[in-house]
Amino acid sequence: MSRSRRALLGVTALTLSFGIVTLAEPAYAGEGTGFGDGSSTEQSAGSDDTGIHAAASIQYSGSVAKNGGTGNVTSSDVNWTPPPCWYAPYLGAKDFKKKMSQSIGDAISSPGMGGTAGSAIGEVQRHYEDGYGWTDTPGYDDYNVDKDGEGMFWAGVENPNETDALKRMSCTDLPFWVDNGEAPPARYPQAIRPEILAALAYQHMELPDTKVTLAPAVTTKVNLPTWAWLDKAVFDEVQATAAVNVPGFNISATTTAKPVALKLEPGTDDAVAYPASGECAINADGSIGEPYAKGKSDRTPPCGLKYLRSSGDGTFELRATLTWDITWTGTGGAGGDLPNGTFGTTQDVTVQEIQSVNR
Repeated sequence: MSRSRRALLGVTALTLSFGIVTLAEPAYAGEGTGFGDGSSTEQSAGSDDTGIHAAASIQYSGSVAKNGGTGNVTSSDVNWTPPPCWYAPYLGAKDFKKKMSQSIGDAISSPGMGGTAGSAIGEVQRHYEDGYGWTDTPGYDDYNVDKDGEGMFWAGVENPNETDALKRMSCTDLPFWVDNGEAPPARYPQAIRPEILAALAYQHMELPDTKVTLAPAVTTKVNLPTWAWLDKAVFDEVQATAAVNVPGFNISATTTAKPVALKLEPGTDDAVAYPASGECAINADGSIGEPYAKGKSDRTPPCGLKYLRSSGDGTFELRATLTWDITWTGTGGAGGDLPNGTFGTTQDVTVQEIQSVNR
C-alpha cells in the first residue's frame, strides 16, 4: 500500500473512531500469580457499546504480575522495549459487519463529514462491501460474510503498559481477514506471533526478591569480612507464559529466566567488595557465593564485603541485584534469546565500631 493510501486510511480510522482499528486499553481479569503456581491473568481487547466482545485475548500464566500489570524485570539492553501494539484476531465476519456497518453509518451521518474525510469513509465502505482493494491489500465482498466461521478479522490492540501514546497507537492499519489455521500476511509484521508473545511475557514477568544470607547476619563489625551467599534452593529459574487461543488460531510462548550472577552494592563508598567488582558468579551447583562456617574466619569470602566505618545510629542499605539470563520458546518450535534482565532488592545492615576482634 502506498504511503498516501496509508495516510488516507489513517484519517478514516480517526474519523470513524471504530474502537477496533486500534483497540482501546485492554481490560484485565484474574488475580496475580505466585511463582510458578500456574494461576493466570488475562489481557483482552474489551468490548464496546454494540455489545460485541472482542474474541482475542492474551492469557498470562506462571510468574506474572498481578492484574495484568508489568513485572519487575529491567532489561539490560536500554534499546529493547516490548511491542507497543500488535494485531490480533478480533471478530468473525458477521459480527464484524454489524460493528463496521454501524460505525460507517454513524460517521457518514455526522455533521461536516465531507471533503477528504468523507471520501476516505466512502473508500473504506467500498473496501469491505464491494471488494475495493489496493496493490497489497485485497478488498472484501459483503464483509466476507460467506466465510463466517472460517476465519476472523484482525485488528490493532494497544499495549496499555506503553507510556508513549504515539507508539501505543501506531497499529493503524484497517482490520484484515485471516483464514483459520493460516498465518497473517507478511505485510503485517506486528501481527501477533510467538516472538511478540515472548516479549509480552517478559514484560509481565515477576521475579522473586533477592535477599542474600549474610554472616554475620544483620549486624557486622568494621573491618570484619562479611560473607554473602544464595543457596540454589532459595532461587531457581522462573517462567512466564503468554498465549492466544481462539478458534482456528492458537499460539503461545514461554519466557524462562535463569539467575547467572549476583551484584552487591554495600550502600556506602567506605566498603570493600569481594570480588572487587562486587559481581559474584553462579557456582557449578547453581548456588552463588559460599556459606560461612566455623574455621573460615581467616579466609576471604568468595562473595561478600567489608565495611570500613560504622553505620552509627543508622544502617547501610545493602543492595543485592541478580542478573537473569532470559530465553524463550514458542509454538512451532520457535525460540531464541531475549536481553538479560535484572532485579534487585535492599536490606539494612548495621555496622558497629569495635577496638578489636577476637576470633
